[in-house]
Amino acid sequence: MAYISQEGYDKMVAQLKRMESIDRPAASAAIAEARDKGDLSENSEYDAAKEAQAMLEMKINKLKAELASAKIIDTSKLDRNTIQILATVEMENMANKAKMKYTIVSESEANLKEGKISSKTPIAQGLLGKKIGDEVTIKIPRGELHIKILNITY
Repeated sequence: MAYISQEGYDKMVAQLKRMESIDRPAASAAIAEARDKGDLSENSEYDAAKEAQAMLEMKINKLKAELASAKIIDTSKLDRNTIQILATVEMENMANKAKMKYTIVSESEANLKEGKISSKTPIAQGLLGKKIGDEVTIKIPRGELHIKILNITY
């Protein structure tokens, strides 16, 4: 089971609909077009189209499985005093005084450019359950990160 926000769930549903209604027919059309070009035993375009269709079907099945096991989190029921999934955490690096802000999300929603980190990352794991004012030392691949939690929002 994967915990996910309503926004993330809606994006996944939209992606699945696009794949099934647009991408799947396009893949079938590409196969039909390649098949019309003659001998299938020497038709690399046909082989490539079949492989692309197989990859698409694999992605569709994976997405369906993720949606089936997804549990949407109701943020109104979360304890707002501690860091949990879907929390936006403002923190300060104690070593260089740099301020950082991350939202802890499920793996499927993680996007570092948007400031969303997976709940499975070392930083998120070190933050979960902590409160405002806590100073935390988190082991990361490059050593240790000493941070102070400044604010938590949902």
